[in-house]
Amino acid sequence: MNKKDIAFPLFLAVWNRVQKQGTPAVHLRIAHWLMARWRRQDVRLLLMAFRSCGKSTIVGLFAAWLLWRNPDLRILVLAADGMLAAKMVRNTKRIIERHPLTKQMRPEKPDQWAADRFTVRRDGELRDPSMLAFGIGSNITGSRADVIICDDVEVPNTCDTYEKRENLRERLAELSFVLVPGGTQIYVGTPHAYETIYDPAYLEGYKDLRVPLLNKDGTSVWPDRFTDGDIDRLRRAGGPRRFAAQMMLEAVSITDSRLDCEALQWYGDEIVYSEAQGRPILTLGGKRLLSCSAWWDPAFGQGGDGSVVAVVFGDEAGGYWVHRLLYLKSDSRKAEDEATQQCRAVVDVCREFYVPSLTLEINGIGRFLPAILRREAAGHFAVVEYSNSRPKDLRILEAFDGVLAARALRVHGSVKATPFADEMREWRPGGNNRDDGLDAVAGALAQQPVRVDSTPRGVRRPVMWNAQNWHAAKTNFNVME
Repeated sequence: MNKKDIAFPLFLAVWNRVQKQGTPAVHLRIAHWLMARWRRQDVRLLLMAFRSCGKSTIVGLFAAWLLWRNPDLRILVLAADGMLAAKMVRNTKRIIERHPLTKQMRPEKPDQWAADRFTVRRDGELRDPSMLAFGIGSNITGSRADVIICDDVEVPNTCDTYEKRENLRERLAELSFVLVPGGTQIYVGTPHAYETIYDPAYLEGYKDLRVPLLNKDGTSVWPDRFTDGDIDRLRRAGGPRRFAAQMMLEAVSITDSRLDCEALQWYGDEIVYSEAQGRPILTLGGKRLLSCSAWWDPAFGQGGDGSVVAVVFGDEAGGYWVHRLLYLKSDSRKAEDEATQQCRAVVDVCREFYVPSLTLEINGIGRFLPAILRREAAGHFAVVEYSNSRPKDLRILEAFDGVLAARALRVHGSVKATPFADEMREWRPGGNNRDDGLDAVAGALAQQPVRVDSTPRGVRRPVMWNAQNWHAAKTNFNVME
């Protein structure tokens, strides 16, 4: 049978059979679209499909099919970073090694079969390999390609600020000097920004296929993999905004977002400490607590940002409890300096509520605080240093979006005496309103869960309430043999 008679969907189905797995309808839909566009010689393509759909795997198979039909093709894979691009190249290489139709394509020379580039058996003497991987920031000057696959070039690290989005567009514009005349360029991904590169205004003239997780009637396009229960869990875990972007392929504007203060669940219970079989247990509102995270974003002096520490617990049912939120103040009449006063206040709250670990944001003035805080903590909890580089608005929205939508965020009544609720009501991305408490709680939520006993060396203290239950098993083998 002539190679041109083997359709890509059949090539895909044969591979899946070798892997002892079926071929879902959503994969066949993508395969038919790719093959049809290739045969029609459409050279500008955009494939958008929901997260975990397997789109990159299918495109890797498509690359193997193209090379099988024409071994002289040169395919360049570009991704947000080199490791992600190399992943598709490795996958395609593995397919060529094991697919019944492509095994003979492997070259004789080992140096032509590397992890991030390979060259199949071919008649043409070409300088560029058959398939090559690059990160978006790499220097691709001098490369030439018949097919360029842009696989997930838009991710948070490349698009979460205006400057990054502009830089991404500039890098992508350079591809026109790499692609040969008449070559094919394929974008594969999901939107991560409202000003997404997948917008028709940017990819003008591209033929596109968009495959959201849900059909127009609300049913799953892959019911065997994504059941109704799975979809509900995805909505709760990621929040409506992330679900809309990553699973429904909608470019969601952050500027239209707000936080629903009415979704907060207020409570007045205090933590109850008990022991069972010699192990400490914490409960709150009748639910056992399994995790705890504390976040401190420090600030000094009058005006400007506030210095706020947040203590958040997670329970066995997946709920979150903002148990304390302290806006720290210092007293100029005391002998201690402001840094020491604030550190002691943080230590007091962490010791009172059995906090095993506190994350200290070290941007700006926080850089000299870890040593002071560790000195005052005296080993009662671990101090984790963290440098934040992501935009604050995105951090806040991503942390609160899911838990508010699921009504899974409970807040202690003591927080009503702080500016937290007002910050939430007035918050808008890009606004000038105060958001110190929001930022601290967002940091603590993002750190959930912390379930590891991080006792510093040389410090003895009782078994932590959130430590894992360990059991030493007897073995009858020698690992040195």
